Amino acid sequence: MEKKQYNLVVEILSRLDKAGVLDKLVLVGSWCLLFYKEYFSKVKYISAIKTRDIDFLVPLPSRIGVKVNIVALLKDLGFIVGFYGDKGVMKLEHPELILEFLVPEKGKGSTSPYALPQLGINAQRLRFLSFLTYKKIQVSVEGIKITLPHPAVFSLHKLIISERRQDKEKAIRDKESAKRILKALIEKGESDTIKEVFGSVCVSWQKKILKNLDRVEDNEVISLLESKK
Repeated sequence: MEKKQYNLVVEILSRLDKAGVLDKLVLVGSWCLLFYKEYFSKVKYISAIKTRDIDFLVPLPSRIGVKVNIVALLKDLGFIVGFYGDKGVMKLEHPELILEFLVPEKGKGSTSPYALPQLGINAQRLRFLSFLTYKKIQVSVEGIKITLPHPAVFSLHKLIISERRQDKEKAIRDKESAKRILKALIEKGESDTIKEVFGSVCVSWQKKILKNLDRVEDNEVISLLESKK
């Protein structure tokens, strides 16, 4: 990862923090892999990411109590607004990054973006995102406190959604990332947390998790989770 890209991410975090909205957001997606390094500082954990995408989850109902124009907030950094799909999902684009806001899809679902007037943008609705808020942690990035899904939640979520990936290479990376995180958690002494999170999901999701662990030959974690059943 280039230092220029990292510095841009830190600047975004800093501006969102100063605007009073960062603590109402959950950073999700591949950048979690990098920022988990602090959480795993005392165990073996290696993470290299190569992505332009940085995603923020807005839990619903939103607790954002201030109005911030995200487009204006980041404009001088070189971000421009792009619209995707026939319904116009907004993304903020930069040569180094693509910034997107997400909300959990609920009920029957909708193809329309979810309006976030308090941020001056809309967000993409996606299934399975509510699970990412089941258990959260906070870490410090250059002195800025950010909220992430607990690594157990993040890794099991990856195993659940990997089958839905149209990009097979991304699906493989999802499973391998999940395997590395779960092994780091076991080394950190958090086997019980993995079992707790696994036990919180429905049986069909549990089957997906075990099937994808089998595909990456993670017998240690499979044995751990099957002992929960």
